[in-house]
Amino acid sequence: MPFLLKAHDLPDALARRMEVREKHLAALAAFKDAGKVLYAAALLNDKGELTGSMMALDMTREEIETLLAAEPYLHNNVWDPARIEIIEIRPAPGFQK
Repeated sequence: MPFLLKAHDLPDALARRMEVREKHLAALAAFKDAGKVLYAAALLNDKGELTGSMMALDMTREEIETLLAAEPYLHNNVWDPARIEIIEIRPAPGFQK
C-alpha cells in the first residue's frame, strides 16, 4: 500500500539534523534496497532552508511503524513527533508498480 510520510522538523533542528543525517540515510537504505522507499526528499521553506522530510513509501502501516521506531531523526529531536503525517496515496495511472 503506498503512503506519503511527511515530517516537520522541530525549531532549531538543523544542527541536530546534520549530526545524524548519515544515520538517517543508513536507516532508510535497507527499505530502499527492498523497494519500500520509493522516493525521499527534504522539505524546504521559501528561503530554501530545511524544514522537514517527505517519503513516498510502498509498505504497510506496520512497516512504517518499524521504520519510525528506528528513525534517527525522531530519536535525536530533529522531527517533531506531533507533526508527522502518514497519508495513504494512490499513484496516478501509469505510475503504479
